Amino acid sequence: MKITDSVLRSFRVARTYRENSQKVNCVDYSPSGESAISSSDDDSIVLYDIREGKPTRTLYSKKYGVDLIRYTHGDTNTVVYSSNKLDDTIRYLSLNDNKYIRYFPGHTARVVALSMSPVDDTFISGSLDKTIRIWDLRSPNCQGLTNPLGKPVCSFDPEGLIFAAGVESQAIKLYDLRAFDKGPFASFETRFNRFCDWTGLKFSKDGKQILISTNGGAIRLLNAFNGSVLHTFSGYNNSKSISLEACFTPDSQFVMIGSEDGRIHVWSTESGMKVAVLDGKHTGPINTLQFNPRYMTFASACTNMTFWLPCVDDL
Repeated sequence: MKITDSVLRSFRVARTYRENSQKVNCVDYSPSGESAISSSDDDSIVLYDIREGKPTRTLYSKKYGVDLIRYTHGDTNTVVYSSNKLDDTIRYLSLNDNKYIRYFPGHTARVVALSMSPVDDTFISGSLDKTIRIWDLRSPNCQGLTNPLGKPVCSFDPEGLIFAAGVESQAIKLYDLRAFDKGPFASFETRFNRFCDWTGLKFSKDGKQILISTNGGAIRLLNAFNGSVLHTFSGYNNSKSISLEACFTPDSQFVMIGSEDGRIHVWSTESGMKVAVLDGKHTGPINTLQFNPRYMTFASACTNMTFWLPCVDDL
């Protein structure tokens, strides 16, 4: 099934789970698309089986809290996550026996970005301490440190060869992973009309576009090669300056974001036109939103976790 305007408009809520007592901070799908994991302000990590469409286990990180969470490369049994309570160490957790495999200390302020390499055991983290650190799952020692001189959000490209840093909500810097110590090989500025903080940065699956999420009422799509603005998407509610997550569909053809009124807005990356507004009956702002990498489903979450499926009868 191909993702089209009409398929996106046909999406309906398939399941809603109320496993969490506080807001869900992050959702991540495994690379196979068969598992999902969520983190919440109530210190819980909930595992979901996508084929069964239900939660399977809940783990807790009471001491440290849990903020950003990511499956490791090619492994659905381990995750890395950042804390939002005790310290700013990143933790590497085995889901099988709920034991820590390794700790990654170094950041001295909250971690605001976490991106796994799509090809190996490398990952990067960006922090309010104004650094981006490069890590290898096999070693607790930081493998490298960039100093972008500002609050960074960051992400790997789909081939794991370069990473992009969005710095101080005004510039994007591109680094070669193998020569990051030489500084960025490209840099471009982009400013929004109204001031807002950049809260996330993602590459499209084809590597041609970069999506900037903000805590304002707009998100922006850039050409990944020259930094030119392709589209600025707005017209969704975010009056309280919440960090709303935006995402691409896996075919790079559409961009989606939740809003504070519980609706999901979808635009075409080619035309820039809005193609759908979906109402998931969320009780609060949609903090996190992810499209499944392999299956025709996506997840959105406020305090509730909602999984969506296309309604074939509507096509």
